[in-house]
Amino acid sequence: MSEPYVKKLSTILLDSVTDKDPLVQEQVCSALCALGESQPEETLSACEEHLRQHEKLAHPYRTMILRAMETIVSNHISELDKDMTRAIILLASSEMTKVKDLVSDWQQAASSVLVAVGKRFVGMVMEEMLGKFQPGVLPHCFVVQTLANLSVFNVFGMVPFLTSVLSTMLPMLGMAKHDSMRVVFCCALQRFSESTLEYLANLDQAPDPTVRKDTFASDISSAYDTLFHHWLQSREAKLRLAVVEALGPMSHLLPSEKLEEQLPKLLPGVLALYKKHAETSHVSKSLGQILEAAVSVGSRTLEVQLDSLLAALHAQICVPVETSSPLVTSNQKEVLRCFTVLACCSPERLLAFLLPKLDTSNERTRVGTLQVLRHIINSAAAQMEVKKPFILSSMRLPLLDPNSKVKRAVVQVISAMAHHGYLEQPGGEAMLEYIVQQCALPPEAQHQKPSGEVEPPADSVRDISVSTLYLVSTTVDRMSDVLWPHLLQFLTPVRFTGALTPLCRSLVHLAQKRQEAAAEAPLIQYDGNVTLPSPYAIATRLLTVSSSPYLGGGRGAASLCLLNVLHRDIHPSLGQRWATTIALLLEYLEEHTEKTLSQKEWEEKLLVFLRDSLAVVSDNTWICQLSLEMCKQLPCYNGTPQEKNFLYKCVGTTLGAASSKDVVRKLLQELLETARYQEEAEREGLACCFGICAISHLDDTLAQLEDFVRSDVFRKSIGIFNIFKDRSDNDVDKVKGTLILCYGHVAAQAPRELVLARAESDILRNMFQCFSTKVLGIKVETKDPGLQLCLVQSVCMVCQAICSSAQAGSFHFTRKAELVAQMMDFIKAEPPDSLRTPIRKKAMLACTHLVSLEPELEEQVQSDIIHSCLHSVMAVPPEPEGEGGPQEFLYLDTMHALEDLLRSILRRNMTPQGLQLMVEHLSPWIKSPRGYERVRALGLSACLLQFFLEHLHVSALVPFHNLGLLVGLFSPRCADLWPATRQEAVSCVYSLLYLQLGYEGFSRDYRDDVAERLLTLRDGLVHPDPAILFHACHSIAQIIAKRLPPDQLINLLLTLFESLGDPDKNCSRAATVMINCLLKERGSMLLEKVPEIMSVLRSRLQETREEHVLQSAQHSVYVLASQHCVAVVTSLLGSPLPFDSHTCSLWRALAVEPGLSAQVLGLLLERMSRDVPFKESRAFLLSSTPDRVATLLPLAATCALHEVMSAPASGPAVTELYPQLFAGLLLRVSCTVGVQLPRNLQAKERRASSSALASRTLDPCSTAVDALRAVLLRGGSEDVVQRVELEGGWELLSTSAGHEDGVARLASAMAKCAGPRLPLVMKALLGAHSSVYEAQRVTSTAFLAELLTSNVVNDLMLLESLLDNLAARQKDPCASVRRLVLRGLANLASGSPDKVRAHGPQLLTAMISGLDDGDGPHSLVALEAMAGLAKLLGLVEPEDLRAVLLHTAFRIRPFFDSEKVEFRSVSIRLFGHLNKACHGGCEDVFLEQVVGGLVPLLLHLRDPQASVAAACRFALRMCGPNLECEELADVFQKHLQDGRGLHFGEFLNAACKHLMCYFPDLLGRLVSTSLFYFKSSWEDVRAAAPMLTGFLVLHVEPQQQSQVDLEQLTAALQLLLKDPAPKVRVKAAETLGRLVKFA
Repeated sequence: MSEPYVKKLSTILLDSVTDKDPLVQEQVCSALCALGESQPEETLSACEEHLRQHEKLAHPYRTMILRAMETIVSNHISELDKDMTRAIILLASSEMTKVKDLVSDWQQAASSVLVAVGKRFVGMVMEEMLGKFQPGVLPHCFVVQTLANLSVFNVFGMVPFLTSVLSTMLPMLGMAKHDSMRVVFCCALQRFSESTLEYLANLDQAPDPTVRKDTFASDISSAYDTLFHHWLQSREAKLRLAVVEALGPMSHLLPSEKLEEQLPKLLPGVLALYKKHAETSHVSKSLGQILEAAVSVGSRTLEVQLDSLLAALHAQICVPVETSSPLVTSNQKEVLRCFTVLACCSPERLLAFLLPKLDTSNERTRVGTLQVLRHIINSAAAQMEVKKPFILSSMRLPLLDPNSKVKRAVVQVISAMAHHGYLEQPGGEAMLEYIVQQCALPPEAQHQKPSGEVEPPADSVRDISVSTLYLVSTTVDRMSDVLWPHLLQFLTPVRFTGALTPLCRSLVHLAQKRQEAAAEAPLIQYDGNVTLPSPYAIATRLLTVSSSPYLGGGRGAASLCLLNVLHRDIHPSLGQRWATTIALLLEYLEEHTEKTLSQKEWEEKLLVFLRDSLAVVSDNTWICQLSLEMCKQLPCYNGTPQEKNFLYKCVGTTLGAASSKDVVRKLLQELLETARYQEEAEREGLACCFGICAISHLDDTLAQLEDFVRSDVFRKSIGIFNIFKDRSDNDVDKVKGTLILCYGHVAAQAPRELVLARAESDILRNMFQCFSTKVLGIKVETKDPGLQLCLVQSVCMVCQAICSSAQAGSFHFTRKAELVAQMMDFIKAEPPDSLRTPIRKKAMLACTHLVSLEPELEEQVQSDIIHSCLHSVMAVPPEPEGEGGPQEFLYLDTMHALEDLLRSILRRNMTPQGLQLMVEHLSPWIKSPRGYERVRALGLSACLLQFFLEHLHVSALVPFHNLGLLVGLFSPRCADLWPATRQEAVSCVYSLLYLQLGYEGFSRDYRDDVAERLLTLRDGLVHPDPAILFHACHSIAQIIAKRLPPDQLINLLLTLFESLGDPDKNCSRAATVMINCLLKERGSMLLEKVPEIMSVLRSRLQETREEHVLQSAQHSVYVLASQHCVAVVTSLLGSPLPFDSHTCSLWRALAVEPGLSAQVLGLLLERMSRDVPFKESRAFLLSSTPDRVATLLPLAATCALHEVMSAPASGPAVTELYPQLFAGLLLRVSCTVGVQLPRNLQAKERRASSSALASRTLDPCSTAVDALRAVLLRGGSEDVVQRVELEGGWELLSTSAGHEDGVARLASAMAKCAGPRLPLVMKALLGAHSSVYEAQRVTSTAFLAELLTSNVVNDLMLLESLLDNLAARQKDPCASVRRLVLRGLANLASGSPDKVRAHGPQLLTAMISGLDDGDGPHSLVALEAMAGLAKLLGLVEPEDLRAVLLHTAFRIRPFFDSEKVEFRSVSIRLFGHLNKACHGGCEDVFLEQVVGGLVPLLLHLRDPQASVAAACRFALRMCGPNLECEELADVFQKHLQDGRGLHFGEFLNAACKHLMCYFPDLLGRLVSTSLFYFKSSWEDVRAAAPMLTGFLVLHVEPQQQSQVDLEQLTAALQLLLKDPAPKVRVKAAETLGRLVKFA
């Protein structure tokens, strides 16, 4: 490249450096750097000259140029000659020192240039700098800073100059009066000292290995005096920090004598800075360096300063660390480094200072001290080795501190101790216990300081303690013998419960390690170690806590794992069995979560595990010891009722396995004497314990209970004074209740054959003895609800045990009546309006079991039971909505208990009379005005009828004489306001019909098809729609009519007539429906009264709103229409629009019978099509276009068509007239798009919509669309409706803008889902092509055009006629018709591609003529033609294509840059298809077109419209093969796949690389084409154009320069640098940088 051209490019870029956009400025600098990469000297020269010539250029822009120069120098320092280097040095020096004031960025940039040059030419830079660093003259601050930076970046080159630099600098220190200058000198001294130390540390690599520290001692000593004695006293904080930062490295260069002499002053001086500065990390760092220097020279004066040092450093470490403050964290690291230095030189003094600090109560002091202690334990381990006992003893008070931060620090210290052998020393046990205590902390606990500040949550302490315990157990080998078996003693104390999970996990790991070392040896050695828990204690503890398996982070699994590991120590026989059973328990826990686990099932599994283990051991002594331990641990669980309850069950299980009766009696007595009867869970647990024990020891258990009742412990608080004293605590009642529960559980658990003999004589007698007390010979019963509940519950268990016995049938229960009466008293005493206790539920369950026992209850007693229980339960109001909870579950359980009781009573009298008795009791509740009472009564009725049916045994054919009465009672409830009531009513009718079949002699498993229909109807009754309900009632009535015996019809009708006055209007109307249905099915008299005239019908409908009147009217209309169809239709069409709901119902009634429906539909279709669809009128005299107003008769006929076809029964008639209805309504839709209602109807429509009188909108188009949908639905084309619905086609049909798309989607759906219908539909639509209405021609053409997208037209032999018909419309005066014709012809490519070749010339001719349709640049017909050609090109004969190829390419090329996005995307995509069609045949002919289109396609990849960019991707992929360059085609294929993100720069780079490699001759053409787009209206394309040019230049060989007019290109790029869009300017600058390629 000629030098002037580089200079020109550089000048252009340098002139643009003043751009206001930062991104453009950055790119200009990058372009300068790019020029510098190729021609560094020329570029640097241009920059240097620009800065010299533009003295007034603002310093921010000078800074940018200098930064670019620094980059070029740094990358090409080896290529620069001395002349250029000298010029750069002079320029940078001048820029740096041009102004005396501080302009940091500018002067820093100049300094950086000098430092970059100094990496190679340090001598020349130093020569220039020393020239500005003259003795006696204070230099520019950046001169000093440059020297300092040079010493860092070129240590070996700079240190030899330091002697002279320092000698010159030292006198200047006194001359520096400004703090800013002094700061610079301090920084320089710091850098000089650091570089000197680095030089001395690497003497083996240094150019002058003779350099010694002494060389600099004198100068550094002098500088030290100035800095320390004068500048350190400054008030300027920044200067003081700079001084102290310098003193750190300088201290290593001071003479040892000087350092020793200065330390008494230096250390206090530095320490004093802690009080003056908030950010002290630099002070601490310098202090650490000074201390290291002092230690390295063996300073003795350090001992004197030690106390003040330690005090100051300790104060720093006690500053609270904020995690968001890196400076504070950094300071603490430096302070800890100082402590390490001191620990290594004076460990005794350090500990003597630190350890007393642990006794203070101040949180920060203690936390900081612990932090230091942990650090020196780790960093000065050798020095601390002999101090271990001293350190351990000093931890006594910190272990007692409750503060969370202190706890965390203590745990961290203990962790460090564990790694260094401290815990093996005496006192280490206390550390271990502390860790376990912290593991036991509750996760949610938080402590609040007196000041109100909330400390971090305790779980952070707990978490770190848990992880510490596990890590110490698993990773510190030396701790194994310390931890085992010491950790075992923490298992049983309650205060360590929270730590059980980590304890167990650590113990499991330790035990497994010991097993690996000695497989056969016992794990626990009790020799003299009395603190370890016994095997019984361990087993009891671990089993009990496993009952709450997910607490404490999963202690159930951890406890079971430890049990498994310790099996040999628990008992030698358990190993093999536990290996299997514990694994199953653990697997069960893994399968569940805390939410899904059933506590009852889990406890039962654990009890089975215990029972199985006891059976395996089979050692009475061991079992007795275990039971004693379990009883001993019971008080430990007073705070956890659930676990204590479970432990009671374990005690019972263990006692049941014991063979020593004395032990069993003794422990049972102890349990009774020590139980905490005030706790409900404990009372329940004790009762369960006695019940489980009674399985094996019934006699002993009963005897012990009786002994306790007689004992002084029980009697001492029972006496006459108990009647008068305040018994709010109810202690005595709770003891009694517990004993009653014990008897109940004994009866429930003990062997049934033994219970029968003891039930009345012992169990019940003692229960009632506890319940009532005789005072002065008077029997006094308690009113305590808790005691009553215990009695009811226990009675229930006793009765259940008796009933489940094999001898229950022969058992004569003498106290049955007494128990029933007692239970009834409890039930009656309960409040009828609320349900708060389970007493009535339990009492009813007890009665349920009692009823089934002998002797049988009297009828009056049974009736009283039924009445009382119903009254007690049915009237309870339900809980408010959304407030269910426990009360709702209690009520459901109570209802189930009532059901069981009623079934039990009914079982004793399984006759129609017995059933009638139940229904009579339920009847008032069935007819209750309160819905919730009706729901409950019907539910009970359904349950009882089902039970009666299931247990029906008919020995002889007898009549079910009350069937009609019962059906009449239940059937109207099928329309009750409450859905649940409706369904239960149907269930009752269903059961009654099967009862009738049973009495007629049918077997129980017989299924009647008619009756089974009731189940389907029942499921549909959840919907509140009255039409659905009464239709179901009608169906139910039909079913009843078919199965009801003739003699029951009158009873049924009479009962239904009574129901007409039901307060529930729904039930009243249901009775009407059922009466009408029954009379229709079974009585012929009504047929003579049906015919009524239309006027009377209308007047009746206006007078009443009753549903049965409307049903009757519909039936009458049906009869009339069967005889006088035309008259009825004419009369109904005369009804006012919009049709009211009654009129609509009457229209729908005409669809009952197919023949009538077809006649009505034909009449309505003829009325709709005969009259004109709309009339044109101008709303305003001056309006430009007339409004279209719908005519009334076609509108009314359309509404009527929809109503008739909306009835399901119209299906056959619609199917018969399907083609005519479909075509007529589709054309009706086309004529009503945009059509308005007449003014009178518009006002009426507004009033109707506001008052909700109309059943639907009266909009003409919407009405026609709804009718068309109804045709499809009733004609069996539901799939068509759904498909169009999913695609939004129905909404499109009603709008002017979307009507064509809606028609197309309808046609597509018809082709896919209703193909066989198309021939007749097409025939009906073809007549519309000659219609006078343009809308009808457009609609029919759009429909037929879309059909060609499907192959179904070919299958149905319709293709040729369709093509001919469409071709005939090519000359239609309407442009929309012509456009749709082209679309239809093109659709042949997707519908019948195999037919395209045969019709190729015809299709291509049509499309080419479409391209030439109209002269406008935005002709929609031309757009359609391009889209059609794109579809057809790949399917026509190559010969046919060749004839039109070039013409098409020429014709579409102008559209590439069209303002309309659709024209750009379609034309570009068509260009891609043209390329694709040329593959293998027309490349030579088409290559020129490909080359011509390459630049537009590449640039439009950045088109703002995604569809255009996607079209370009496709077109370029298709162009690739025609360019005969595999690499370029591969690039197109790789980067331009649809759906893949495009990195445009990367792609363009790769494409241009191959273009210039294989087609270098195209450079000029491509560049000149891209120049055209420099003026594009889209800024993304405008930015892409210079980008393309830049990449072309980047990859072309320099000798191709002749193809490009560089002057023109440079001028164009220069112009783009002034473009308003920053991104364009950025790309222009980037390309200018690449023009360096041309020479």
